[in-house]
This record gives sequence, C-alpha cells and structure tokens, in this order.
Amino acid sequence: MLTRFIPNLFTLGNLFLGMLAILLAINGKYSSAAILVIVAMLLDGLDGRVARALNAQSEFGKELDSLSDMISFGAAPALIIFMVSFQDAMPIFAWIATAAFPICGAIRLARFNVRPGIPGYFTGLPIPAAGGVLATLSLFHKDIGPISMMIAALLLSYLMVSSLKYPNFKKVGLPRKAIWIAPWVVLLAVALAVLFPDQLSKLIFIPLVLYALYGMRYSMRTAASRNRAQKRKNKKSSRPSDN
Repeated sequence: MLTRFIPNLFTLGNLFLGMLAILLAINGKYSSAAILVIVAMLLDGLDGRVARALNAQSEFGKELDSLSDMISFGAAPALIIFMVSFQDAMPIFAWIATAAFPICGAIRLARFNVRPGIPGYFTGLPIPAAGGVLATLSLFHKDIGPISMMIAALLLSYLMVSSLKYPNFKKVGLPRKAIWIAPWVVLLAVALAVLFPDQLSKLIFIPLVLYALYGMRYSMRTAASRNRAQKRKNKKSSRPSDN
C-alpha cells in the first residue's frame, strides 16, 4: 500500500512547490518563485517514472497530477508574470493575457486526459514546459517590455491548445533500483536553486524555449513536405498519358 503512494508524494511535492511559488511571487521574490516552478517540473517528471518503476500507476494519480500541474504550471507562472511585468500595463490586456494562460493550460490537461495521444509525441505544448518558459521569462522583465511579455504569454497559451506535436520524454523509464536516488536529485536541485536562483533559472530558460519552438518548426517542415508531395502528385497527374 505504501509503495503505491510513493509516486503521489512526488506529485504532492510538485503541488506544494507551486503553492510556495505563488506565495513568494505575492511577496515580491520573483526569482525564487520562478526557480520553484522549475524544481516542480523535476518532480512532475519523476512521479510518472517512479509509478511505472513500482508498477503503481492509477487513475487517482493521473487526476492528482493534472490538478497539481494546474497550480504549479498554470496559476503560479501566470501570477509571477503578472506581478513582475503586467501591473503597469493596461488592465484589460493584462487581465486577458494573465487569465488566458491557465485557461488554455486547463484545456490542454483535460484534452490530454481524455484523448489518446500519438505514440512518442504530445499534442500541443505540455503545460509544465509552457509554465517553465513563462516563469523563467519573468526574470528578463527589465529587458523585455510588458507588451512583448503579453505576446509571449498568449503565444504559449496558443501552443498548449494547438495540434502541434512535441516529443514525449516522459516514457523514458527509471530503473527500480534507481528510485532511491530520486529524492537526492530533488534535494540537489533545491540546493542549487537556493544558491544560484537567477543563474540557474536563466540557464534552464534556453532549452525550454527551444523545446517550445520545436513544435512550430516541426509543423512547418511537415507542412512543407506535404505541399511538395502534393505538387509532385499534381504534376504527375497533369502529364499527358502515352497512347
């Protein structure tokens, strides 16, 4: 019984960090709030792997994971970006950009739970990646204006509900013998977050953005290949037949 609950401890840790990120953002500690979102991403990546390693997957765990993700990667990043960048912008646009992100995140999670995905891929940008990008983007608020931040938030919102394909790395397994290492990995991540909050967050920002852009590039390449194939087909069909 205890073994089956272990993956849920990682999920609850994800939720706990999301709530802490919200509280820190309210108190003006934006860098710490952003790094907690990143550490929550680590826990989110571990809970499913631990569940598969222990053969402890359940519908309860799946639903708990979605609810936790909604807080840690939907509400928390939206609040961080609002507090750090949107408060001096026009209220109506700030509210729309802030609210759109968790709304699209909720749609993304609901769709993920009820629709079978494509093997090896996610449909739409996963909310942990979108939340990580938005949270770490807030650290650049001195260099990026609120309008650009709003555009970025709305773009991430769209990518979550889009039909773009993103690689699914969650299926990468975790050996059962390696489960005991997971808590130490989390503690190391927390220690690094406390010691180097700004540097670590900005460093992680780069691969997250590249992952978010991957789906757009993949979609454009697929569309271009489809158009070329269609043109070749049309060209062959338009050739006069030999009589």
